Amino acid sequence: MPTHIESVLPRCQPEHVDIAASVVVQFVEALESQMHEMHSFMLLRHGQVFAEGWWSPYKPEYPHLMFSVSKSFTSTAVGMAVAEGRLSLDERVLAFFPDEKPKQASEFLDLMSVRHLLTMTTGHAVDTWPFLVERSDGNWIKAFLEVPVVHPPGAYFLYNTGATYILAALVEKTTGMKLIDYLRPRLFDPLGIQNATWQESPQGIAIGGYGLSLTTEGLARFGQLYLQKGRWGDRQLLPEAWVEAATAAQIAGSASTGQSDWTQGYGYQFWRCRHAAYQASGVFGQSCIVMPEQDAVLAFTAGIDVLEVQQLLDIVWKVLLPALELEQLAEGPAPQGALVNKLSGLTLAPSPNQAAFPIPSRDQGGTYAVNANPLNIETIALNFTQTDCSVRIKRPAGEESFLCGYSEWRCGQISLFNQPWLSDEPTPVAVSGAWIGADCFTMTVRLIETPFSHTLIYHFIDNELLLEIKVNVTLEAPKPLLLTAHRL
Repeated sequence: MPTHIESVLPRCQPEHVDIAASVVVQFVEALESQMHEMHSFMLLRHGQVFAEGWWSPYKPEYPHLMFSVSKSFTSTAVGMAVAEGRLSLDERVLAFFPDEKPKQASEFLDLMSVRHLLTMTTGHAVDTWPFLVERSDGNWIKAFLEVPVVHPPGAYFLYNTGATYILAALVEKTTGMKLIDYLRPRLFDPLGIQNATWQESPQGIAIGGYGLSLTTEGLARFGQLYLQKGRWGDRQLLPEAWVEAATAAQIAGSASTGQSDWTQGYGYQFWRCRHAAYQASGVFGQSCIVMPEQDAVLAFTAGIDVLEVQQLLDIVWKVLLPALELEQLAEGPAPQGALVNKLSGLTLAPSPNQAAFPIPSRDQGGTYAVNANPLNIETIALNFTQTDCSVRIKRPAGEESFLCGYSEWRCGQISLFNQPWLSDEPTPVAVSGAWIGADCFTMTVRLIETPFSHTLIYHFIDNELLLEIKVNVTLEAPKPLLLTAHRL
């Protein structure tokens, strides 16, 4: 049986939970060599953290945008609401939203239940999410209900972020509370998860399917709760029967492609994995993998391409899993020392060494007027010194400034690269840059509470400036943004 633990996760050396330190080093080295951008990880066994690491400039105290890991937390809220008698899985969705019912509701829409939302078997032929965010009046519930339901609910699986939004709306409607406020005394506080936030729709409802931000340790604690069948310390926070159902394959996977972790079945907003494991998973490498047979949990955050996620899981099964299944022999202090050194030195390298290309003698700083662009930048002011570059950007909403360190990270806050669903409030960034040629300066801007980072390449041509902007990960085909400007 899994070990019950309190809200503070105890730490131990790998050998204390029968794991060789050298295996953890091998695991981290595999991540670094095969993944282009890991941000953090935390490994637990028998309720104890035996390895953890953050690649600088990411830090343990920074929350991270979880994307679809949020779905598993929304599912947990539904489970708690069901346990409290506030709703049942077989209730029809339309019964909760009579005022939003389409004038010509199909028979299949009438049949859609809470259970169908949980298992992504609503009967839709397409993900409803684009219809929600494109809705001009901001009524996402009505947008969801108006998307044609072309299959009998329960018979057809389709990953559907709009369905999770409706689950969040159901919880808020039946409890009379914000989703995050409902979960705080029932989940976050008992687990010791502090400062979790959840983005909201134009209707003021938690997005549900994404938008949750919390720390890596908060994510690991969530996984440990599920490993312990919903029990934390001396409290049963979530019914054991719900945990079993939520993490079982409610929808069977494809037997023909058994080597993929995405074909093992789907539960209540959890993915089944190979090796009898399951995970809460978010795009760009946010995940919490629960391995019941090994009494282990792995939580990690990243900024990796969608196609790399399976590769990351393959590393887990190839490197970690054998070590979790076999009794490890004592290795002595040397491997443990190597692990400590490895974990203490994790870093995402800042921009290239500034010394390779010293600051050009002629002044390439100054203020540049930027031609019309999607970011609505009006002017960019650059000031290059011997220690850093200061950047001031003017947009219609106002001005903001940040520092760019040479071959080191400088922290600040800007709103320039906020995603469309984020507010205009400044978000934390770490910035580093270097001259990579006589007329070319490159700058990396990491949004350190998200998977995203942006590379800015400044090309100076006489009094003209060509600015090339690239993002590290995207769901769309990557396409650099090119801005042109001239010196004022």
